[in-house]
Amino acid sequence: MLVILLLTCALILYGIWEFSAHQRNIRSIPIRIHVNGTRGKSSVTRLIAATLRSGGLRTYAKTTGTLPRVIDEKGLEMPVLRPTYIPNIIEQVKIIDYIHKHKPDAMVIECMAVQPEYQWICEHRMVKATIGVITNARPDHLREMGPSMENVTRSLLNTLPDGGIAFTAEKRMFPLMKQEADRKHVAIIQIPKESVTDEMMHGFSYLEHRENVAVALAVAKHLDISAEKALQGMYQSHPDAGALRMYKVGDKGKEVRFINALAANDPESSLSVWQKVRRLYSQDVTVIVLLNTRADRFDRSIQLLEMIGNHIKYDHIISIGEKTAMLAHHYRHCNINKSKVVDMGLTRTESVYHKVIDLTKEKALILAVGNMGAGGLAVANVFRDRAKQQEKENRSG
Repeated sequence: MLVILLLTCALILYGIWEFSAHQRNIRSIPIRIHVNGTRGKSSVTRLIAATLRSGGLRTYAKTTGTLPRVIDEKGLEMPVLRPTYIPNIIEQVKIIDYIHKHKPDAMVIECMAVQPEYQWICEHRMVKATIGVITNARPDHLREMGPSMENVTRSLLNTLPDGGIAFTAEKRMFPLMKQEADRKHVAIIQIPKESVTDEMMHGFSYLEHRENVAVALAVAKHLDISAEKALQGMYQSHPDAGALRMYKVGDKGKEVRFINALAANDPESSLSVWQKVRRLYSQDVTVIVLLNTRADRFDRSIQLLEMIGNHIKYDHIISIGEKTAMLAHHYRHCNINKSKVVDMGLTRTESVYHKVIDLTKEKALILAVGNMGAGGLAVANVFRDRAKQQEKENRSG
């Protein structure tokens, strides 16, 4: 009994020591930026870190997106290794311990929690931000944060910094954000995406979202970094693996433009991506929606089916991933024309590529939505690699 009591006391004392050490680590980093939101967290984390580096601040960043990374003061990236392959918020403590040893001026860290109580812990016990960012509030992770958009928004607001300042590009849920921020004595500032001009967007080598750039510029301005320097840093930064990209591929006399929107995996964001791309390429083309399904996110696949059936004029839907046969039970409810669906399930990535080419008449727009996991990223990489190879051949020829 005495041994158990002594071990219990030792564990308690160790926990107290470890918590105190973490608080010292946190206080050693002057600028701490915590990025939360439904969509765009990884991209905004990278953009803000790039603006700070360009502004002369020694900045470290950590993303928790498609491929989690630590980004150092030179913009070099290191993968975050997870022995169990299961994300755990304790990871943030270890990353902050690593970052503080390099004595940075600033740290930009993406919130990796989904459950409301864990989001609160991430901010108020782990990060203790001086600046908060909430990119937006969308109907996603409803099982953990829902069921309503009010619930989702209140959950995201758990990462507001005590007595600090926060920035957001959210429009619809901003009144609730402002109400809660006022109650918590946090100054929250709404940043309109219209503050970013078309000319500013032309410097990106990929399809970045205007609202992401707007928030990053607002944070830079708050830290007395000029828009010119901030944009220069953003243009030179490496995008997240889940960044919106388009790959142009030619095969058998046909032209295919593949839009990788797999990271924008809620219906509202996916539709926004499609509307943006469709305006750019409004000519007569074959429209193919590639829906990648994950078994543990099947409810999201149903939501995406509803969005496709009600808002996209498509010629074909290619269904890949896990449990695709179950989608057929929802076609009628989701206003999906079953005769236009090609169910490929868990198939070889090259088979998906060749099916796309076969379905294309002359030119095609391929909208890939759903999830990066369960083979989605691998399919996108097939189109990416072929596009790069063709570009290389065209330059050498």
